[in-house]
Amino acid sequence: MQEVIFYTKKTWFKNIPQWLSAAVILLFTLVSMSFKNPGDPKKSENSSRTSSDSTKGFKSLLGTNTNTEAITEGRFDLNPKAVPFVTDYLSKQSNYFEGMKTWGQPYFTMYEKILSGKGIPVELKYLSVIESSLQTGIVSSAGALGPWQLMPDEARRFGLKVTSAYDERNNFAKSTEAASKLLKELYAQFDDWLLVIAAYNAGAGGVRRAIKKAGSSNFWDLQVYLPEETRAHVKKYIAAHYFFEGSGGWTTLTASESKEKKSAILNLQNRAEDTLLVKSMPQLELSGKYNSVVIANNLLMDIELFNRLNPLFDNTLSEGKPYNLRLPADKMDIFKNKRQLMLYESVQLLLASTIAESGTK
Repeated sequence: MQEVIFYTKKTWFKNIPQWLSAAVILLFTLVSMSFKNPGDPKKSENSSRTSSDSTKGFKSLLGTNTNTEAITEGRFDLNPKAVPFVTDYLSKQSNYFEGMKTWGQPYFTMYEKILSGKGIPVELKYLSVIESSLQTGIVSSAGALGPWQLMPDEARRFGLKVTSAYDERNNFAKSTEAASKLLKELYAQFDDWLLVIAAYNAGAGGVRRAIKKAGSSNFWDLQVYLPEETRAHVKKYIAAHYFFEGSGGWTTLTASESKEKKSAILNLQNRAEDTLLVKSMPQLELSGKYNSVVIANNLLMDIELFNRLNPLFDNTLSEGKPYNLRLPADKMDIFKNKRQLMLYESVQLLLASTIAESGTK
């Protein structure tokens, strides 16, 4: 879970005959060439520095996650604090990532199956892109290994075999199973995917200390108290998500951003439902001193629903303007039968309110 610094030598041919080893190596080389092996990610990074399109595949980089346009388009815009980093990072990596869309597809498909089976968002597959560029045999300075860069003790804790002769951290399927368990464990602690990714790199203790120092659990507030590598790690994940998905997602938002987004989506859905509901309802033009609370009480109707169906009802009538009352068909029938009684009660309520106001002056 640290920055990759060198490649391990493969040792799994040593116990088989020399001629068979050579044959297997030749076959592996041919197969790898046919699948467009990614090669050295650092070389690819350097070769793509001159790319003119640094945000290839993006719908949008910058915007407001809660605006109507973003919601209706299903878009998750990038937090402004991440824009400079993401733009620079993708100017270096976009060509390499473009190739990964093809040769990495089998790995992504396998990741999705395992992650979804563990209840983890499938977009977390891009964490392996940042950890190892979807490659085995990569070791960090701290001893993390494999496509998910798992530490030895963590790997063993989640059931992987880690010995000098055989290390299951290099097994794509098994290491993904272990990484899923770790991600789920971290999410139970932080309830925030950006903090989970930070903790995956720096450890849960490091993130908790940053939260305490910042007095906030918002990644964009506490990031200054995290190691530089960890800050970059989170932003690289966000960049990869934006590149491969063409937008962000729930795992690229803080917990507070997710809450705001969900609330905005719910409000938009309610407005859409109200619009459809209102269009199908009977209407009746009213004038006079009717009061919304009096009508709702007589109809045994929730006042919030009445107001949603009839916004600015009281204000419009108080200005002497007519209003098109909208009610469900059964409630409209009751209103028509009792409208004179409701008008009388509304006027009495208005008079009582006026007398009470004059008495306090």
